[in-house]
Order: sequence, then C-alpha cells, then structure tokens
Amino acid sequence: MILELIRSSSRTLMRFVALATVPSLPLVGLAQWRLQSSGTQERLRAVSAVSPTVAWASGNRGTCLRTTDGGRTWRALNVPDADSLDFRDVEALDAHTASLLSIGPGERSRIYRTTDGGRRWVLQFRNRNPQAFFDAMAFWDRNNGIAVGDAINGRLVIIKTSDGGVSWNEIARENIPSALPGEGAFAASGTCITVQGTNNVWIGTGVKAARVYRSLDRGNSWTVSTTPLADESESSGVFSVAFWDRNHGVVVGGDFRKEAVARDNFALTTNGGRTWTSVGHSRPTGFRSAVSFFVRGRMATLVAVGTTGSDFSSDGGISWRTLDTVGFHALDIAPATSVGWSVGEDGRIARFEGRRLTTRR
Repeated sequence: MILELIRSSSRTLMRFVALATVPSLPLVGLAQWRLQSSGTQERLRAVSAVSPTVAWASGNRGTCLRTTDGGRTWRALNVPDADSLDFRDVEALDAHTASLLSIGPGERSRIYRTTDGGRRWVLQFRNRNPQAFFDAMAFWDRNNGIAVGDAINGRLVIIKTSDGGVSWNEIARENIPSALPGEGAFAASGTCITVQGTNNVWIGTGVKAARVYRSLDRGNSWTVSTTPLADESESSGVFSVAFWDRNHGVVVGGDFRKEAVARDNFALTTNGGRTWTSVGHSRPTGFRSAVSFFVRGRMATLVAVGTTGSDFSSDGGISWRTLDTVGFHALDIAPATSVGWSVGEDGRIARFEGRRLTTRR
C-alpha cells in the first residue's frame, strides 16, 4: 500500500491511496458489511449517516453522494466550482440539509451547505488566512456548529456558527490551550472533532502529540489532556473521537505509517475526557482512522475502521474482535440505530448492520 503525506507549512495531514477494489465483502460473525455501488471511483473520505435510509458521503475531486433508499442507489451531487476540492467532512441533518468541508491551505479550506438535497449549494465559509488549514467540523443542531484547523502561532484555529453557517466566527485564541510544536488535527475521516448534548465538544490531535481538547460551553473555553496513543512521529496521534454521553468516550488512531501495528491505537475515558486510559486485554488490530457507536441499554458497541480492516467492541472498548480485513477511511452509524456506512478507496461504500454483535465469549 502506498502512503502519501500531505504537508501544509509545519502541519501534517494524511491521505491513503491504492487499496485494491474488492468485488464482495464477506459476512463476519453476526455483523454485516454489504458492499454497495457508489457510482464513482473517487476516493471517499467522509460519511454521515442520518437514518437507516438516508446517508451522505464525500471525497476528493469535489465528490458528494447521497442515498435516500438505504444505499440501494447513490446519487452524485454537483457542487459548483468544487471539482478540485477534497471534501474530507460531510455533516448531514436530514435528507435535504448537509454541510461539506474541504481541506487545504488558504482558500481551499471551505464550507458549503445545501438545504434542498444538493440541488443548490451555498459557499458559507472561505478561509482567508493563507496559514490556516481546516480539518473537520461538527454540529450540535441545525444552527450551532464548530470547525477546527491546525495550529497557527502556537494555538489551534477554531471557528463556530450559531446561524446554520451563515456566519462563522473565530473563537478567542487566548481561550485555547497552547499547542505542542507542530501539533494539529488529522483530516482523515471528518471525525477528529465530535460534539455531544447541547454544549460539549472534543477535538483529537496528533503530529508528535496525542491529545484531546475539551469544551463544555460550545467552544468558548477549553482544557486539554494527554492520551496513551502513539505520539512519536508526525504520522501518529488521535485520528477520531466519539462520545455516547458526557462522560464516556473513546479515541482511536495510532501511526498510519505503521498501519498493521495493534498497539497505542485506542483509549477510553469515563470522566468526560479529563483523563484517558488503555484498558482491557485487546485492541483494534491496527491503525484506525474512524470510530462510531450504537448504544444498547447503558452499554455502547463501538466499531472502528482503518486501512487494514475493521474491529468492534460490544463492551465500551474493554475488549475487541475483528470484523473484516477490508480497508476503509471513514465510518458513521446513524443516531439511535445500529445501521451505518463505511467509505474508502475507489468509491468503496459498505453498509453496516450491527444486530447482535458481542465480544463476550
């Protein structure tokens, strides 16, 4: 597998290329990865699952896709003047409303929104700072959202909106903890930032760092904590964050140059991200770029994907089992369901149905 490292000044992001197309995906255990036809060969880097029938996906060369029938058909949507953009994040609210974030230095970092299912798009944010490089975004609700960019002059760049993206305003830099040298976020799957409830937000970082920034007031003030994930190189750190309540969450990542190494790639918290620990007797089986979850009772079932395959934990991360060895870049499970999608190279899209996953033997 070929790895290509994208650099922007002193900040590092990652891309993956040349995964072979797999004609069919096997069933593993009681979970199902069902390959679907996306209608494109472009690399897909983000997915947002709204329900068992509605999902959006995005990727390079201005690619944006939508399904409203559970993935039986995926429709390509045209974003004007965006053919050269790399859409690393898509955040959808329903079948009609979604936002896209493109990455890149300066004005290549943009945010678009549609409210009519992709027929028309509004360019809501165009980065004017030539030093800035935005990575991902998340929304609490239809109006309130937040986006993160790599550090400039020693602090992350964080912007937020309270009007559905009509305006985006930068959070005061003095309210954000100082970054470590070179520290930034990985634009790997659109999931290095996550929100929960009405006010909580977490950001995972890397590049010789593996930390999580935490805010309980919609980004107005922040604290930061370290994690036990790999942090020895520019290709390592936290790649994805997920919280199923205000206290319980997980991070995945590792070192994408050591994609088959099953260590220092997962941690969990039970105190809202103040501290992070590696527990249990097993880990995901390699570098992982995205994690999502569904909840049954009080317990979360986690699914993590990366370039070497996918894993799951039905006990909140204490123990893990392999789902498959087919690679993906991004994953999302629809709220209040166990149905989701993963996306990857060559237009790869697969539907996931959790059903009765269990890591207990």
